[in-house]
Amino acid sequence: MPTARPPSRLAKILSRTSPVTCIEDLRVLAKRRVPRMFYDYADSGSYTEGTYRANSADFAAIKLRQRVAVDMTNRTLASTMIGQPVAMPVALAPTGLTGMQHADGEILAARAAAKAGVPFTLSTMSICSIEDVAEATGHPFWFQLYVMRDRDFIDRLIGRAQAAGCSALVLTLDLQILGQRHKDIKNGLSTPPKPTLRNMINLALKPYWCVSMLGTERRTFRNIVGHAKGVSDLSSLSSWTAEQFDPSLNWDDVKRIKDRWGGKLILKGILDPEDAEMAVQSGADALIVSNHGGRQQDGALSSISALPAIVEAVGGRMEVLFDGGIRSGQDVLKALALGAKGTFIGRAFLYGLGALGEQGVTLALDIIRKELEVSMAMSGLRDVLDVDARILARNPYALPRT
Repeated sequence: MPTARPPSRLAKILSRTSPVTCIEDLRVLAKRRVPRMFYDYADSGSYTEGTYRANSADFAAIKLRQRVAVDMTNRTLASTMIGQPVAMPVALAPTGLTGMQHADGEILAARAAAKAGVPFTLSTMSICSIEDVAEATGHPFWFQLYVMRDRDFIDRLIGRAQAAGCSALVLTLDLQILGQRHKDIKNGLSTPPKPTLRNMINLALKPYWCVSMLGTERRTFRNIVGHAKGVSDLSSLSSWTAEQFDPSLNWDDVKRIKDRWGGKLILKGILDPEDAEMAVQSGADALIVSNHGGRQQDGALSSISALPAIVEAVGGRMEVLFDGGIRSGQDVLKALALGAKGTFIGRAFLYGLGALGEQGVTLALDIIRKELEVSMAMSGLRDVLDVDARILARNPYALPRT
């Protein structure tokens, strides 16, 4: 069973001379420690990266009210997401190749989430397998599913998630085909990195990452290798993955997967009110307003600008969750004010993981928790369940009043 690794000497020195006060500080540390191809994989979008940038930038236009002379004692962030108690309305989003930001990354992130009392979501395209995370953490987590052409593999993957005690299935709907990410192509992204001269030079500058990766056997997509037909090594995995994302995915498939799973089902990738209505009709328990972190349809709406219209379209008939661009507790607060029941963080926790391993994920969650709690109180509220549009001074994405 892997154990949490101490932060690198460099990270200790950097954090000592320049205290980590925000998610941006963790991003800077992660960029220094993680090999270029894996840092760029996490910190990039498709094509011009316009939607990727807008996901974060559009939060800035939303302003909070500042209230004074209100009782700010006995504050609480306790809430629920799909009926499950959470210490704050934040979950770790499913992110591919998490175990390449730091050795055993999915395990370390799941442990940090469990300690913080928030859900962790394991990606289909994870480095640590469902079984790896279940064995190492002993705590229920959520599993994210991509729909592949090999439906027998998908059924077995769902069965494995059930056997591991996963408490929710997150079905991603916006990756039927891949948006092009220029940085991944230029970097020659692969797991593990190909031994090119450029990669070898870059790896030589990341000694802690290299040493930590030598200490684990988890260096490829362990949910797939040895489980999918004809995939036994990295060369066969590459061709299998390129062919397997299913462009024919439709709402009938959603129903079939819902019936096969039988538990809590969350639909990820909703960005349009018409699709939100279809999600309601599917009988799923929740949807996630998400544009895949700006990694798919470049030029699409930012998640936060799309949120109000989807909340209105759903009309309380299912739980609306939010993903995309959150870099602070204030961003969480703004998403809640616009109608989200809970939120997901992806890059924010990956920066922490890349910077300081499990300790960094814990730090990222603690930063967001403190920012959320303080900002909520300064807006005049003590209970996160009371957060709504009343705390907003100006919201450029609100629908016009009729």
